[in-house]
Amino acid sequence: MPRSTKSRYGSAKTVISTVGSIAATAMVVRSISRDLLPRELRDYVYLNFRNFLNKFSTHLTMVIYEFEGFTDNEIYTATQIYLADRISSDIHRLKVTKNPKEQHMNVAMEINEEYVDVYNGVKFTWSLVSKRPTREYYISDENGRSTRSDRRFLELTFHWKHKDLVLNDYFPFIINYANSKKQADKTLKLFTVERKNNPRYPTSWMSVNLDHPATFETVALDDGIKETVIKDLDRFLERREYYRKVGKAWKRGYLLYGPPGTGKSSLIAAMANYLNFDIYDLELTDIKSNSELRRLLVATANRSILVVEDIDCSKELHDRVNVEAEKAAVRKNPRGGYDEESKVTLSGFLNFIDGLWSSCGDERIIIFTTNRKDKLDPALIRPGRMDVHIHMSYCTPSSFRLLASNYLSITEHNHFEEIENFICNVEVTPAEVAEQLLKDDNHDIALRGLIEFFDVKKKEIEAMQRLKEEEAAKENEKMQQVDEVNNEKKQEVDEVINN
Repeated sequence: MPRSTKSRYGSAKTVISTVGSIAATAMVVRSISRDLLPRELRDYVYLNFRNFLNKFSTHLTMVIYEFEGFTDNEIYTATQIYLADRISSDIHRLKVTKNPKEQHMNVAMEINEEYVDVYNGVKFTWSLVSKRPTREYYISDENGRSTRSDRRFLELTFHWKHKDLVLNDYFPFIINYANSKKQADKTLKLFTVERKNNPRYPTSWMSVNLDHPATFETVALDDGIKETVIKDLDRFLERREYYRKVGKAWKRGYLLYGPPGTGKSSLIAAMANYLNFDIYDLELTDIKSNSELRRLLVATANRSILVVEDIDCSKELHDRVNVEAEKAAVRKNPRGGYDEESKVTLSGFLNFIDGLWSSCGDERIIIFTTNRKDKLDPALIRPGRMDVHIHMSYCTPSSFRLLASNYLSITEHNHFEEIENFICNVEVTPAEVAEQLLKDDNHDIALRGLIEFFDVKKKEIEAMQRLKEEEAAKENEKMQQVDEVNNEKKQEVDEVINN
């Protein structure tokens, strides 16, 4: 072996030996300090040593904890989504999760891994850290509080001169990216009220996946109505700053009214699929008090649709001006205080959809449905609460053609003219027409069955009309007989008086 090679080999051995000795010494010192020094003194020494090193560093580290108190840290959650889409081959450990209700798998950076991101030509180093807290650590979830053994946080390291870039541009960019990503990957949910045995929080929202296939292309509505609804929804989404400028909560109210079977539920599902909004189905008969209603409405998320179906018959909402009804909503308890009775008042309900509580959230749609618009209290449907009133009418020729296209995949047939003549003279709902079209895949058989249905329906209507006319004639005859008897009595009385 040449002398120069031996010299380099000897130098390398010396360096390695020195590093090993230093490492061994550090391990011994660390072990002794851990065993002999109190934790407070160790933390003090570590803090001062880190501060000493920081004086020579040009980098700044920001710490982003997973939770702030009992609420999620939006920056942490957004960064997890942002980094998941930028994972490269430099990362060798990944965390993979899948919710039973979700269709896809979630991939994220594992603890103690690092990733270098480049934004506007600046390098940012991300690392995920987990530390065990000194005492029990609580986190919050949909079922209340639960414990966890570690506290997780992200560390972002970069040159200190880019601090303003991070706060003003980088973090907002990450949050906007994550919001767009969540909206694109979102699995729509249908929330319903679940009653629990917990006396403090007896009700909460329970969700299932919303797989309703209705869209504006398939819902049986006249094209004019669909176009109006779509334009109104698009306009609503674009007007956040306008609502803020005029001092109104960013919400929109729709009243869907019409006979059963006219497609109110399908239109709601089509709106949810179009907007990619979750649906909260509120059944007022499940709510026992105004405070319980308040808790549920505050718990609804942004970008969602709150639906109250059949509001004319789902709950007896008392008039706001009826003071006695308001007082009856509370009753004195044995301890000298007052408890709310099992009742939701109209004024309480209106305050939550249109009062101060309505501003606790953004970008929300509120939909009422009813079969009888005339039975509703005017306070429920005035402008500002229900902004758009949509009449869900009986089947029309255009909606029939859409149903034929959806169910039979045809746009023309020699039976169409006869069916459309029936539709113009016989009131049937789209649901009734769809039920007939589902009975056979053969176009001719299905349409002939629909014509027979119309013929039977027409005869039933005519029979009902004749029955009503007969009953009206009998009632008129009775009234005439009563009038004759009254006239006879009046004549007798007049004769007695004259005599």
